Amino acid sequence: MASGLFALLDDVATLMDDVATMTKVAAKKTAGILGDDLAVNAEKSSGFISSRELPVLWAITKGSFLNKVIILPVAFVLSAFLPVAVTVILVIGAFYLAYEGAEKIYEYFFPHPHAKEEVPLKYASKKEILAYEKEKIKSAVLTDFILSVEIVIIALGTVVEEPLLTQILVTTAIALLATVGVYGIVALIIRMDEFGLRLIDLNERQDSFSDKVGNLLVQALPYVIKSLAVIGTIALLLVAGGIFTHNLDFMHDFLHSLPALLRDFIVGLLAGAAVLLLVKGVVAAWK
Repeated sequence: MASGLFALLDDVATLMDDVATMTKVAAKKTAGILGDDLAVNAEKSSGFISSRELPVLWAITKGSFLNKVIILPVAFVLSAFLPVAVTVILVIGAFYLAYEGAEKIYEYFFPHPHAKEEVPLKYASKKEILAYEKEKIKSAVLTDFILSVEIVIIALGTVVEEPLLTQILVTTAIALLATVGVYGIVALIIRMDEFGLRLIDLNERQDSFSDKVGNLLVQALPYVIKSLAVIGTIALLLVAGGIFTHNLDFMHDFLHSLPALLRDFIVGLLAGAAVLLLVKGVVAAWK
């Protein structure tokens, strides 16, 4: 009986070692999409009243966990029994990401007449602020869902030849990393100014080292948020373009002479512009 227990422990140790090794490989494969996920979600989690930033981010994080709970079992089943459906879902999601990226660019050059009124000011009513938060959370969770599908599929693809238990453990580990890691970093980014103010108030001396660091963090936050808005838009188009070029055979040779990043961006932008025109055409016809 003791020998059987030791054999079981040895099997578990071997499994954990394999899982750890494959998780490292999967993490490297998904590093790019995790970076894009961070940029997109940091941009979507900003722009709220200071006291509401963490509650809103927590609501988005819970939505992200729920997304993973939905995506993981579906991905395992589809990968085993209907792998073509995985590609179809990825491509549909890519069109949405491309559309969202193209729409942000369009709104920058042709802003909506009421765009400024959509941002809650400190004088807005509680009802208006909560409505704004609800809409932003919904948009962030939807985008997270699509990015999560891509992350899970890429991670699953690195262990597709492994036993089912290894597939489940590795892919789940990457999914948890995508949520905890990404939203943990997002929380640090959006609270930069609060941390900076705490450093400034750390002592009563003027022009101390903590004051300099605190002022740097406070002054840098608006630029970081603006940069993330730009990076997030580019990331949406890059992710979408990458899905198209890697999952659609006829796209493999499209602009093959260009660097991969530039090609993915162009493909994502073209797809997004096409969907944007289609949406605006349908809306105009409906009206």
